Amino acid sequence: MKDFFKSFFATLLALAVAGGVAFVLLIGVVAAVGSSGKPTVPSKAVLVFDLDTSLVDADRDAEPGEALSEAIGGGSTHAQVLPAAIEALDRAAADPRITGLFLTGSLRAAGPAQLRELREAIQRFKAKKPVLAYNLGWSKRDYYLAAGATTVIINPFGEMELNGLASEPMFYGEAFKKYGVEVQVTRVGKFKSAVEPFILDRMSDANREQIQKLLDDLWSDWKETVAADRKKTPGELQTIADEQGLLEANEAKRLGLVDRIAPYDEVLDELKKLAGKQPKDKDFPQITLATYAGIPGEAKTGGARIAVVVAEGEIVDGEGKGNQVGGERLSRELRRLRMDDRIKAVVLRVNSPGGSASASELIQREVVVTRKTKPVVISMGHLAASGGYWISTYGDRIFAEPTTITGSIGVFGLLPNVKKLANEHGITWDSVQTAKLANPMSMARPKNELELKRIQALVDHIYDQFITKVADSRKLKKEAVQEIAQGRVWSGREALKLGLVDEIGGLSDAVKHAAKLAKAEGDYTVQGPEREPDAFKEILKSIGQSKPRKLAKPGPVDVLTESLKGQFERLSALNDPHGTYARMPFDLDLR
Repeated sequence: MKDFFKSFFATLLALAVAGGVAFVLLIGVVAAVGSSGKPTVPSKAVLVFDLDTSLVDADRDAEPGEALSEAIGGGSTHAQVLPAAIEALDRAAADPRITGLFLTGSLRAAGPAQLRELREAIQRFKAKKPVLAYNLGWSKRDYYLAAGATTVIINPFGEMELNGLASEPMFYGEAFKKYGVEVQVTRVGKFKSAVEPFILDRMSDANREQIQKLLDDLWSDWKETVAADRKKTPGELQTIADEQGLLEANEAKRLGLVDRIAPYDEVLDELKKLAGKQPKDKDFPQITLATYAGIPGEAKTGGARIAVVVAEGEIVDGEGKGNQVGGERLSRELRRLRMDDRIKAVVLRVNSPGGSASASELIQREVVVTRKTKPVVISMGHLAASGGYWISTYGDRIFAEPTTITGSIGVFGLLPNVKKLANEHGITWDSVQTAKLANPMSMARPKNELELKRIQALVDHIYDQFITKVADSRKLKKEAVQEIAQGRVWSGREALKLGLVDEIGGLSDAVKHAAKLAKAEGDYTVQGPEREPDAFKEILKSIGQSKPRKLAKPGPVDVLTESLKGQFERLSALNDPHGTYARMPFDLDLR
């Protein structure tokens, strides 16, 4: 026993020493990273926009587990902040050191409205300097950005997607039954179909109707935009989608959808020429968009301050994680901006499918109170639906893109129980209570008729509050809101017709309008959502990003894996204390 303790404590001492050495080395690495020189823009440089990223509206630090997973697995959750990318493109267009833009790669995630804002920035760049777009193959999403480039090139073995839009939601209803998980629901609105994946094996007729309408709106915008870029008609593109769908490189060239067919080495020669080099030169001056965006331009000081605050992700009760909108966290930020006399107006950028009704109300209250002291303008991104619309509706003015997904004015409750699953494995519960409704949220048994009736009454009340708030804020009759609500989602273009939004435009348009309301046109400074980088997380991130860039788009297994991961993340976000949610009725996965 004595030898055991000697060995045990010797091992502990060795681990402590090793840990100390590792910590010292880590401090040294952090210091080295912190002391490294800042990047500079070379002369006659090509700006390289690698689309192998996801578009987000605000930067966030990865959770410790994510950062470590990236470092160990070599993967990366790096995302491109959309406002920063747009600002960098506009700045680069006027920068004499930048000679052109090279667009390549395949986006991992981006909504149609985000693509539209980014595409407009690329077109502004093209008005001043050439844009060269090249890919092994063009997906619909990436081609939407590239179709209007100065030169669009495809690899000889590449393919182009021109096959319309599709949405293929996943259903777990039969699986839950098989494994003994029962889900009871309470909801208001025939289009409020967020609960359907958990209780059905296919879409309801109402859900199919609304998804079809939304896809038709998004597809129309895609066709109109690309047709104008390639001097086609939307009808011609529809014929290609109906009859061919996937195009070989030669077919894409013959139809005028690309300008050239070329291997990568020939494209590199063209980029060298753009940078003033010869094909025999080994390299050419270049800088990535991410790096360029990190180099500060001429900072404007003075004038009125317009604050931009971002609500991106599922709306959850409490603080929330980095990829969620914590009701307490965002309401606290709005309160801080409201009490800051230096801030003359607030722009709330919303990119959220909604979530917790309680958290949505907490945020909305701060919007209402803030409006009493300074203007609050809403900029809707890819999603501003259900709870995302709830927090938006009282803005002084609401901006949306034609392809923004919004509306979804409805409420639901999700009430799972695992009684059958647990019983089959020998697990049982018993209870003692002092009232019939003492334990309505138990997962140990199904809800009884009285409990369901009471929960449905609460859901009905919240829905009525939602309707009333929209009618009041949008100056609409309550009956009119009832007609366009029912949990139905609308495109930004349709929402404008219905009076749910005020104007078509992006974040920059919302900022300009906020400055106008603050009587600060031409003399204002935008105060964006900034964060101080965590040196340790930055190191882990850089390790995780060491993998080479992929030119090909993700395969079907990658798509399925990400879909399953996303579903589990959405389930974990259902943390409303009352189990009541104002959330978009489906997760739109466009293909």
